[in-house]
Amino acid sequence: MPALPPRRLLPVLLLLVAVLVTLAACLRPSGGGAAVETQTVQSPEEGGAVSRDPMPEEAAAPVPPPAPEPAPEPEPDWSPLELASGRAWLGCGLDYREGDGQALPDLGRDTLQALMEPCREGQVVRLRYSGKIAADFTALVERVTRMAETLDIRHRVLDLDSTGGQVEDAIRAGDWIGGHRWTLWVREDSVCHSACVFVLAGGDNRVLAGRVGIHRIIRLSSTATSRQELNTELQAVYATVRAYLERNGASPLLADVMKTVPNRSLRLLTADELAAYGLDGNNAAQDDLDRVRLLAKCGDDFMRRRDRWVRAFEERCRGASAVYARNACGLELRRALGFPDDECPSESPLAEFNVLERMAAEEPADTATGDASALPAGAEVAAQAPAGNEGAGGGD
Repeated sequence: MPALPPRRLLPVLLLLVAVLVTLAACLRPSGGGAAVETQTVQSPEEGGAVSRDPMPEEAAAPVPPPAPEPAPEPEPDWSPLELASGRAWLGCGLDYREGDGQALPDLGRDTLQALMEPCREGQVVRLRYSGKIAADFTALVERVTRMAETLDIRHRVLDLDSTGGQVEDAIRAGDWIGGHRWTLWVREDSVCHSACVFVLAGGDNRVLAGRVGIHRIIRLSSTATSRQELNTELQAVYATVRAYLERNGASPLLADVMKTVPNRSLRLLTADELAAYGLDGNNAAQDDLDRVRLLAKCGDDFMRRRDRWVRAFEERCRGASAVYARNACGLELRRALGFPDDECPSESPLAEFNVLERMAAEEPADTATGDASALPAGAEVAAQAPAGNEGAGGGD
Protein backbone atom coordinates (compact mmCIF):
# COMPACT_ATOMS: atom_id res chain seq x y z
CA MET A 1 0.00 0.00 0.00
CA PRO A 2 1.57 3.34 -1.02
CA ALA A 3 2.38 5.81 1.76
CA LEU A 4 0.03 8.77 2.18
CA PRO A 5 1.46 12.17 1.29
CA PRO A 6 2.09 14.41 4.34
CA ARG A 7 -0.84 16.74 3.56
CA ARG A 8 -3.29 13.77 3.68
CA LEU A 9 -1.61 12.08 6.67
CA LEU A 10 -2.30 14.96 9.08
CA PRO A 11 -6.16 14.72 8.94
CA VAL A 12 -5.95 10.96 9.50
CA LEU A 13 -3.75 11.42 12.59
CA LEU A 14 -6.09 14.06 13.99
CA LEU A 15 -9.08 11.75 13.49
CA LEU A 16 -7.24 8.92 15.26
CA VAL A 17 -6.43 11.18 18.24
CA ALA A 18 -10.10 12.24 18.49
CA VAL A 19 -11.23 8.59 18.52
CA LEU A 20 -8.73 7.72 21.29
CA VAL A 21 -9.84 10.69 23.42
CA THR A 22 -13.50 9.66 23.03
CA LEU A 23 -12.74 6.08 24.04
CA ALA A 24 -10.83 7.27 27.11
CA ALA A 25 -13.78 9.43 28.17
CA CYS A 26 -16.20 6.51 27.78
CA LEU A 27 -14.01 4.23 29.90
CA ARG A 28 -13.52 6.77 32.68
CA PRO A 29 -15.27 5.78 35.96
CA SER A 30 -18.50 7.60 36.76
CA GLY A 31 -18.82 10.09 39.61
CA GLY A 32 -16.46 12.80 38.32
CA GLY A 33 -13.54 10.41 37.85
CA ALA A 34 -13.59 9.08 41.43
CA ALA A 35 -12.46 5.48 41.72
CA VAL A 36 -14.99 2.92 42.93
CA GLU A 37 -14.06 1.80 46.45
CA THR A 38 -14.60 -1.79 47.53
CA GLN A 39 -13.66 -3.84 50.56
CA THR A 40 -13.59 -7.58 51.29
CA VAL A 41 -16.26 -9.06 53.57
CA GLN A 42 -15.63 -12.09 55.80
CA SER A 43 -18.80 -13.90 54.77
CA PRO A 44 -21.71 -12.66 52.66
CA GLU A 45 -24.09 -14.85 54.65
CA GLU A 46 -23.24 -13.02 57.91
CA GLY A 47 -25.42 -9.96 57.42
CA GLY A 48 -25.23 -9.19 53.73
CA ALA A 49 -28.25 -9.03 51.45
CA VAL A 50 -29.85 -12.44 51.78
CA SER A 51 -33.13 -13.44 50.14
CA ARG A 52 -34.94 -16.45 51.64
CA ASP A 53 -38.66 -16.13 50.90
CA PRO A 54 -40.04 -18.84 48.57
CA MET A 55 -40.63 -17.78 45.00
CA PRO A 56 -44.29 -17.27 44.05
CA GLU A 57 -45.42 -19.22 40.99
CA GLU A 58 -45.91 -16.07 38.94
CA ALA A 59 -42.29 -15.06 39.57
CA ALA A 60 -41.02 -17.19 36.68
CA ALA A 61 -41.02 -14.12 34.44
CA PRO A 62 -39.10 -11.04 35.67
CA VAL A 63 -42.07 -8.66 35.55
CA PRO A 64 -41.95 -5.81 38.10
CA PRO A 65 -44.76 -6.31 40.61
CA PRO A 66 -47.27 -3.49 41.04
CA ALA A 67 -47.12 -1.35 44.15
CA PRO A 68 -49.06 -2.95 46.98
CA GLU A 69 -52.58 -1.66 47.51
CA PRO A 70 -52.95 0.44 50.66
CA ALA A 71 -54.33 -1.79 53.38
CA PRO A 72 -55.52 -1.06 56.88
CA GLU A 73 -52.80 -1.56 59.45
CA PRO A 74 -52.99 -4.89 61.25
CA GLU A 75 -53.87 -5.02 64.89
CA PRO A 76 -50.84 -4.48 67.16
CA ASP A 77 -49.03 -7.68 68.06
CA TRP A 78 -47.72 -7.51 71.64
CA SER A 79 -47.00 -11.21 72.04
CA PRO A 80 -43.71 -12.03 73.83
CA LEU A 81 -40.74 -11.56 71.52
CA GLU A 82 -37.01 -11.51 72.19
CA LEU A 83 -34.62 -9.43 70.10
CA ALA A 84 -32.23 -12.12 68.83
CA SER A 85 -30.72 -10.46 65.74
CA GLY A 86 -29.04 -7.53 67.46
CA ARG A 87 -29.09 -5.11 70.36
CA ALA A 88 -31.23 -2.03 70.88
CA TRP A 89 -31.31 1.00 73.15
CA LEU A 90 -33.98 3.65 73.70
CA GLY A 91 -33.16 7.25 74.61
CA CYS A 92 -34.80 10.65 74.72
CA GLY A 93 -31.73 12.73 73.79
CA LEU A 94 -30.21 13.37 70.38
CA ASP A 95 -26.58 13.88 71.42
CA TYR A 96 -25.33 10.32 71.15
CA ARG A 97 -21.94 11.33 72.58
CA GLU A 98 -23.70 11.28 75.95
CA GLY A 99 -24.93 7.71 75.45
CA ASP A 100 -27.70 5.78 73.76
CA GLY A 101 -30.19 5.52 76.62
CA GLN A 102 -31.43 2.30 78.20
CA ALA A 103 -30.73 -1.14 76.77
CA LEU A 104 -33.90 -2.85 75.58
CA PRO A 105 -34.21 -6.27 77.27
CA ASP A 106 -37.29 -7.39 75.34
CA LEU A 107 -40.02 -6.11 73.02
CA GLY A 108 -42.89 -6.28 75.48
CA ARG A 109 -45.46 -3.49 75.68
CA ASP A 110 -44.79 -2.71 79.35
CA THR A 111 -41.04 -2.55 78.77
CA LEU A 112 -41.36 -0.14 75.86
CA GLN A 113 -43.83 2.07 77.71
CA ALA A 114 -41.59 2.34 80.77
CA LEU A 115 -38.53 3.25 78.71
CA MET A 116 -40.33 5.68 76.40
CA GLU A 117 -42.50 7.50 78.92
CA PRO A 118 -39.73 10.04 79.78
CA CYS A 119 -39.47 10.93 76.07
CA ARG A 120 -42.90 12.59 76.07
CA GLU A 121 -41.45 15.81 77.46
CA GLY A 122 -38.96 16.31 74.64
CA GLN A 123 -41.33 14.88 72.00
CA VAL A 124 -38.61 12.70 70.48
CA VAL A 125 -37.37 9.13 70.92
CA ARG A 126 -34.11 7.75 69.51
CA LEU A 127 -33.88 4.02 68.80
CA ARG A 128 -30.30 2.80 68.52
CA TYR A 129 -30.03 -0.57 66.78
CA SER A 130 -26.88 -2.60 66.13
CA GLY A 131 -27.29 -5.96 64.42
CA LYS A 132 -28.77 -7.81 61.46
CA ILE A 133 -31.90 -6.89 59.54
CA ALA A 134 -34.40 -9.66 60.27
CA ALA A 135 -38.03 -10.18 61.25
CA ASP A 136 -37.41 -9.18 64.88
CA PHE A 137 -35.84 -5.90 63.72
CA THR A 138 -38.98 -5.14 61.72
CA ALA A 139 -41.09 -5.99 64.78
CA LEU A 140 -38.88 -3.72 66.92
CA VAL A 141 -39.42 -0.72 64.64
CA GLU A 142 -43.17 -1.39 64.43
CA ARG A 143 -43.60 -1.72 68.19
CA VAL A 144 -41.57 1.38 69.00
CA THR A 145 -43.66 3.29 66.45
CA ARG A 146 -46.93 2.12 67.98
CA MET A 147 -45.81 3.04 71.48
CA ALA A 148 -44.64 6.46 70.27
CA GLU A 149 -48.09 7.04 68.81
CA THR A 150 -49.75 5.87 72.03
CA LEU A 151 -47.61 8.30 74.05
CA ASP A 152 -48.02 11.07 71.43
CA ILE A 153 -44.27 11.28 70.73
CA ARG A 154 -44.19 12.95 67.32
CA HIS A 155 -40.56 12.53 66.31
CA ARG A 156 -38.64 9.25 65.92
CA VAL A 157 -34.98 8.73 65.07
CA LEU A 158 -33.56 5.34 64.05
CA ASP A 159 -29.83 5.33 64.83
CA LEU A 160 -28.68 2.39 62.70
CA ASP A 161 -25.59 0.16 62.60
CA SER A 162 -26.03 -2.98 60.48
CA THR A 163 -24.04 -5.12 58.04
CA GLY A 164 -27.27 -6.28 56.40
CA GLY A 165 -29.56 -9.28 56.58
CA GLN A 166 -32.80 -10.36 54.96
CA VAL A 167 -33.92 -8.43 51.88
CA GLU A 168 -37.62 -9.05 52.42
CA ASP A 169 -37.48 -7.98 56.08
CA ALA A 170 -35.57 -4.83 55.12
CA ILE A 171 -38.30 -3.98 52.59
CA ARG A 172 -41.06 -4.59 55.14
CA ALA A 173 -39.26 -2.42 57.68
CA GLY A 174 -38.60 0.30 55.08
CA ASP A 175 -42.24 0.45 53.99
CA TRP A 176 -43.33 0.70 57.63
CA ILE A 177 -40.76 3.43 58.33
CA GLY A 178 -41.90 5.29 55.21
CA GLY A 179 -45.46 5.43 56.52
CA HIS A 180 -44.61 6.57 60.05
CA ARG A 181 -42.29 9.57 59.91
CA TRP A 182 -38.82 8.31 60.85
CA THR A 183 -35.48 10.09 60.53
CA LEU A 184 -32.56 7.70 59.95
CA TRP A 185 -28.96 8.15 61.06
CA VAL A 186 -25.82 6.21 60.21
CA ARG A 187 -23.23 7.64 62.56
CA GLU A 188 -19.53 8.01 61.85
CA ASP A 189 -18.85 4.95 64.07
CA SER A 190 -21.47 2.83 62.28
CA VAL A 191 -22.15 1.14 58.95
CA CYS A 192 -25.14 0.31 56.76
CA HIS A 193 -24.34 -2.48 54.33
CA SER A 194 -26.23 -4.67 51.90
CA ALA A 195 -29.91 -5.15 52.87
CA CYS A 196 -29.59 -2.30 55.38
CA VAL A 197 -29.49 0.08 52.40
CA PHE A 198 -33.12 -0.76 51.66
CA VAL A 199 -34.09 0.46 55.13
CA LEU A 200 -32.51 3.85 54.33
CA ALA A 201 -34.87 4.27 51.38
CA GLY A 202 -37.87 4.42 53.71
CA GLY A 203 -36.76 7.30 55.94
CA ASP A 204 -38.24 10.80 55.65
CA ASN A 205 -34.76 12.18 56.21
CA ARG A 206 -31.39 10.44 56.23
CA VAL A 207 -28.21 11.78 57.88
CA LEU A 208 -25.28 9.59 56.85
CA ALA A 209 -21.71 9.84 58.10
CA GLY A 210 -20.77 6.14 58.31
CA ARG A 211 -19.99 3.69 55.53
CA VAL A 212 -22.82 2.61 53.23
CA GLY A 213 -22.08 -0.38 50.99
CA ILE A 214 -23.81 -2.70 48.49
CA HIS A 215 -23.30 -6.04 46.75
CA ARG A 216 -25.28 -8.77 45.00
CA ILE A 217 -28.30 -10.39 46.60
CA ILE A 218 -27.82 -14.02 47.63
CA ARG A 219 -30.55 -16.66 47.20
CA LEU A 220 -29.79 -19.07 50.06
CA SER A 221 -33.13 -20.86 49.72
CA SER A 222 -32.75 -21.38 45.97
CA THR A 223 -33.41 -24.80 44.43
CA ALA A 224 -31.90 -23.75 41.09
CA THR A 225 -29.65 -26.27 39.33
CA SER A 226 -28.43 -23.98 36.55
CA ARG A 227 -27.28 -20.41 36.16
CA GLN A 228 -30.38 -19.68 34.09
CA GLU A 229 -32.75 -20.92 36.81
CA LEU A 230 -30.91 -18.94 39.48
CA ASN A 231 -30.96 -15.85 37.28
CA THR A 232 -34.73 -16.19 36.84
CA GLU A 233 -35.21 -16.28 40.60
CA LEU A 234 -32.91 -13.30 41.11
CA GLN A 235 -34.69 -11.30 38.41
CA ALA A 236 -37.92 -11.70 40.37
CA VAL A 237 -36.21 -10.55 43.59
CA TYR A 238 -34.61 -7.57 41.86
CA ALA A 239 -37.97 -6.63 40.33
CA THR A 240 -39.40 -6.47 43.87
CA VAL A 241 -36.42 -4.38 44.97
CA ARG A 242 -36.82 -1.93 42.07
CA ALA A 243 -40.51 -1.46 42.76
CA TYR A 244 -39.77 -0.86 46.44
CA LEU A 245 -37.04 1.70 45.71
CA GLU A 246 -39.25 3.54 43.23
CA ARG A 247 -42.25 3.91 45.53
CA ASN A 248 -39.98 5.22 48.29
CA GLY A 249 -38.26 7.89 46.21
CA ALA A 250 -34.94 6.08 45.64
CA SER A 251 -33.43 5.25 42.28
CA PRO A 252 -34.21 1.75 40.92
CA LEU A 253 -30.80 1.92 39.20
CA LEU A 254 -29.32 0.98 42.55
CA ALA A 255 -30.58 -2.58 42.00
CA ASP A 256 -28.64 -2.81 38.73
CA VAL A 257 -25.46 -1.53 40.36
CA MET A 258 -25.81 -4.15 43.11
CA LYS A 259 -25.77 -6.90 40.48
CA THR A 260 -22.25 -5.93 39.39
CA VAL A 261 -20.64 -6.37 42.81
CA PRO A 262 -19.69 -9.96 43.80
CA ASN A 263 -21.26 -10.95 47.10
CA ARG A 264 -17.85 -11.52 48.67
CA SER A 265 -16.96 -7.88 48.05
CA LEU A 266 -18.64 -4.67 49.11
CA ARG A 267 -18.87 -1.50 47.05
CA LEU A 268 -18.78 1.55 49.30
CA LEU A 269 -20.96 4.36 47.99
CA THR A 270 -19.58 7.88 47.87
CA ALA A 271 -21.48 10.90 49.15
CA ASP A 272 -22.36 11.87 45.57
CA GLU A 273 -23.64 8.36 44.81
CA LEU A 274 -25.76 8.32 47.97
CA ALA A 275 -27.38 11.56 46.87
CA ALA A 276 -27.79 10.39 43.26
CA TYR A 277 -29.51 7.15 44.34
CA GLY A 278 -31.85 9.06 46.67
CA LEU A 279 -30.54 7.55 49.92
CA ASP A 280 -29.21 10.68 51.66
CA GLY A 281 -30.96 13.82 52.89
CA ASN A 282 -34.66 14.51 52.37
CA ASN A 283 -36.72 11.72 50.84
CA ALA A 284 -37.84 12.93 47.40
CA ALA A 285 -41.13 10.99 47.46
CA GLN A 286 -42.07 12.32 50.90
CA ASP A 287 -41.02 15.82 49.88
CA ASP A 288 -43.39 15.72 46.90
CA LEU A 289 -46.18 14.36 49.08
CA ASP A 290 -45.69 17.11 51.66
CA ARG A 291 -45.33 20.04 49.31
CA VAL A 292 -48.99 20.62 48.44
CA ARG A 293 -50.05 20.14 52.06
CA LEU A 294 -47.37 22.49 53.39
CA LEU A 295 -48.16 25.18 50.83
CA ALA A 296 -51.78 25.18 51.97
CA LYS A 297 -50.98 25.02 55.68
CA CYS A 298 -47.79 27.07 56.03
CA GLY A 299 -47.74 29.38 53.00
CA ASP A 300 -45.37 30.38 50.21
CA ASP A 301 -42.85 32.14 52.47
CA PHE A 302 -42.44 29.02 54.61
CA MET A 303 -41.82 26.87 51.53
CA ARG A 304 -39.26 29.30 50.11
CA ARG A 305 -37.35 29.37 53.39
CA ARG A 306 -37.58 25.58 53.70
CA ASP A 307 -36.20 25.10 50.19
CA ARG A 308 -33.38 27.54 50.96
CA TRP A 309 -32.55 25.55 54.11
CA VAL A 310 -32.41 22.27 52.16
CA ARG A 311 -30.04 23.76 49.57
CA ALA A 312 -27.85 25.38 52.22
CA PHE A 313 -27.71 22.18 54.27
CA GLU A 314 -26.55 20.18 51.25
CA GLU A 315 -23.88 22.76 50.43
CA ARG A 316 -22.58 23.57 53.90
CA CYS A 317 -23.43 20.70 56.25
CA ARG A 318 -23.33 17.46 54.27
CA GLY A 319 -19.52 17.52 54.24
CA ALA A 320 -19.24 17.23 58.03
CA SER A 321 -17.71 13.91 59.07
CA ALA A 322 -20.02 13.33 62.06
CA VAL A 323 -23.80 13.19 62.43
CA TYR A 324 -23.79 15.49 65.47
CA ALA A 325 -21.81 18.10 63.51
CA ARG A 326 -24.23 17.93 60.57
CA ASN A 327 -27.15 18.41 62.94
CA ALA A 328 -25.44 21.34 64.65
CA CYS A 329 -24.73 22.96 61.29
CA GLY A 330 -28.36 22.48 60.25
CA LEU A 331 -29.62 24.03 63.49
CA GLU A 332 -27.52 27.14 62.89
CA LEU A 333 -28.90 27.41 59.36
CA ARG A 334 -32.51 27.04 60.45
CA ARG A 335 -32.19 29.78 63.09
CA ALA A 336 -30.88 32.13 60.42
CA LEU A 337 -33.92 31.34 58.26
CA GLY A 338 -36.50 31.84 61.01
CA PHE A 339 -37.11 28.22 62.02
CA PRO A 340 -38.81 26.70 63.87
CA ASP A 341 -41.65 28.60 62.26
CA ASP A 342 -44.23 30.06 64.67
CA GLU A 343 -47.18 28.76 62.64
CA CYS A 344 -45.68 25.45 61.51
CA PRO A 345 -43.08 24.34 64.07
CA SER A 346 -43.58 20.60 63.49
CA GLU A 347 -43.08 21.01 59.75
CA SER A 348 -39.87 23.02 60.18
CA PRO A 349 -36.49 21.46 59.31
CA LEU A 350 -34.96 19.36 62.11
CA ALA A 351 -38.25 19.54 63.99
CA GLU A 352 -37.08 16.70 66.24
CA PHE A 353 -34.89 19.27 68.02
CA ASN A 354 -37.69 21.82 68.66
CA VAL A 355 -38.58 20.94 72.22
CA LEU A 356 -35.06 19.95 73.27
CA GLU A 357 -33.75 23.26 71.97
CA ARG A 358 -36.40 25.19 73.89
CA MET A 359 -35.78 23.17 77.05
CA ALA A 360 -32.05 23.86 76.83
CA ALA A 361 -32.68 27.59 76.38
CA GLU A 362 -34.93 27.66 79.46
CA GLU A 363 -32.43 25.89 81.74
CA PRO A 364 -30.42 28.05 84.18
CA ALA A 365 -27.10 28.94 82.60
CA ASP A 366 -24.11 27.21 84.25
CA THR A 367 -21.69 29.48 82.42
CA ALA A 368 -21.80 32.76 80.58
CA THR A 369 -22.86 30.95 77.44
CA GLY A 370 -25.36 28.63 79.13
CA ASP A 371 -25.62 24.85 79.09
CA ALA A 372 -26.98 23.32 75.90
CA SER A 373 -25.87 19.75 76.54
CA ALA A 374 -29.16 18.39 75.20
CA LEU A 375 -28.20 19.63 71.75
CA PRO A 376 -25.41 18.41 69.46
CA ALA A 377 -22.58 20.88 69.85
CA GLY A 378 -20.10 21.48 67.10
CA ALA A 379 -21.40 23.84 64.43
CA GLU A 380 -17.85 25.13 64.15
CA VAL A 381 -16.70 21.54 63.58
CA ALA A 382 -19.23 21.19 60.76
CA ALA A 383 -17.94 24.32 59.08
CA GLN A 384 -14.35 23.04 59.15
CA ALA A 385 -15.02 19.39 58.29
CA PRO A 386 -13.78 17.96 54.99
CA ALA A 387 -16.30 17.30 52.22
CA GLY A 388 -17.70 13.87 51.42
CA ASN A 389 -18.40 10.79 53.52
CA GLU A 390 -15.61 8.66 52.08
CA GLY A 391 -13.40 9.16 55.11
CA ALA A 392 -16.02 8.32 57.70
CA GLY A 393 -15.17 5.49 60.03
CA GLY A 394 -16.90 2.22 60.69
CA GLY A 395 -16.36 -1.37 59.76
CA ASP A 396 -17.80 -4.82 59.88
